Amino acid sequence: MENQQNSILKIYASTTDKFETHLLYEYIVLKAREEGISGVTVYRGIMGYGSSSKISTSRYWELTEKLPVVIELIDKTVHLERFYKKISPDLLNMPKGCLVLMDPINILLQKSGK
Repeated sequence: MENQQNSILKIYASTTDKFETHLLYEYIVLKAREEGISGVTVYRGIMGYGSSSKISTSRYWELTEKLPVVIELIDKTVHLERFYKKISPDLLNMPKGCLVLMDPINILLQKSGK
């Protein structure tokens, strides 16, 4: 295994949050791909709330709803720090709130498929 420090960057937002004409999570995934980030996964929550919002929950009879979303990016710490510097002005200029955190991680296995 490599001795370079890796991290996970997590962005907590909502499925309805937008940056310009894109949904925020789509914008971040596309931007991360452009910047060569190793991996990104978007998770949609079934229930949650933020510091300035009401509780949002998924119900089977609602087709469109505001739900929590977590965007996780994994790469070397220096790459994630550089990526965050590029997107932080966009996040700060959004009308809605979000939460961003970064934690160091130990990658035990990173195996590419054939």
